[in-house]
Amino acid sequence: MAASSILKKARRSAGISATRRVSKSRRHFRLRKKVVGSAERPRLVVTRSSRHLFAQVVDDSLGKTLASVSTYKLTDGNKTAQATLVGGKLAEAAKAAGITKVVFDRGGATYTGRIAAFADAAREGGLEF
Repeated sequence: MAASSILKKARRSAGISATRRVSKSRRHFRLRKKVVGSAERPRLVVTRSSRHLFAQVVDDSLGKTLASVSTYKLTDGNKTAQATLVGGKLAEAAKAAGITKVVFDRGGATYTGRIAAFADAAREGGLEF
């Protein structure tokens, strides 16, 4: 998908302000040019919404999701604590699938708060990125 179509889609979508949408889509497009998952090192994709955090390990060569977790059914703690729990759960799920090394795709989100808490917990759980 070209950068111009991503920006057009970002301008049309509802929710956050147009400037923030476009900025995030530019960061994500810039990041996706560099980050590609393979069979040896699949891509760890993190998607952050206003309420939830979704993470999945994707093999881009096959186009398959190898492991996934989210905060969708968690109710305990604040959002950062939930992100930490999800990081640990994803590390366990990835180990069960035989994955120890991944490439981190933060999805255009800045590496602070919930994203950083998730990444630290995944590293502590045994994932290497």
